[in-house]
Amino acid sequence: MKARSDDIELLLAVVDSGGFSAAADALDLQVAKVSRAVSRLEQQLNTSLLNRTTRRVELTEEGRRYVDGVRIGLQQLQRAEEELNTGDKLPQGRLRVDAASPFVLHQLVPLVQAFHQAYPDIQLELTSNEGFIDLLENRTDVAIRVGKLSDSSLHARPMGYSKLYIVASPEYLARRGYPSTSSQLAQHELIGFISPKTLNRWPLAGGLETEPTLSASNGETVRQLTLSGNGISCLSGFMVSEDIAQGRLVALLESERSSDKERESINAVFYRSSAVSRRITAFLDFIQPKLAL
Repeated sequence: MKARSDDIELLLAVVDSGGFSAAADALDLQVAKVSRAVSRLEQQLNTSLLNRTTRRVELTEEGRRYVDGVRIGLQQLQRAEEELNTGDKLPQGRLRVDAASPFVLHQLVPLVQAFHQAYPDIQLELTSNEGFIDLLENRTDVAIRVGKLSDSSLHARPMGYSKLYIVASPEYLARRGYPSTSSQLAQHELIGFISPKTLNRWPLAGGLETEPTLSASNGETVRQLTLSGNGISCLSGFMVSEDIAQGRLVALLESERSSDKERESINAVFYRSSAVSRRITAFLDFIQPKLAL
């Protein structure tokens, strides 16, 4: 008897979410149904795919090899079924997209109207989270992430790089003066992040560890504090390039600024087995050339 693709999808949900209950909650199913699906697969394959503990489930070695193999095949099957069912029709259905609030506000919101005109049957849902989220737990189809990726279970599509800038408002600089070297930053008011502390490592002199005198929990708040003349900050170009071009902010210490590719990278992440791949592809293909990173 051949394994059913829907049973395989439920197995992948268990693996990706770390447990039967988490998978059931994410997919809005009964735990018993998820458990039966995995048991059917194990019976058909005559092998144990999961080691079950009281706190978590983990793949056996056989299960790991099986899951690695079926992810690609399942994605190809889903694409074939979508193309057969939709033909030349535009993709349709709900698409849940998550990103940090500054990225949503400065990059996605300006593109929403044009995207809706191009794909009127996709119902877009935008959420904002400052940290990395569990896609299954938050019922998110695709997330735009800024910085280094660490979750190997996700498929990542590079969207580009956004340079980091050291910036301050003209009003602040008129009042406190321009720092001509990175060492002079110690004499200034610095605006940074509450967490993660790595965001307070500025791309100067190989990575300058700063001690903010004023901290906030997200980049848009840091930007607004900087625009209001509260001090100097380090922010991504995707949220301050226009401010610099319009003279609302001034880029500082450009001769000392170095590149931090890990922190500057922008990626779209989603599960390889995602059943909404056509919607995701349409969205990413649409926004990528229009992003002002």
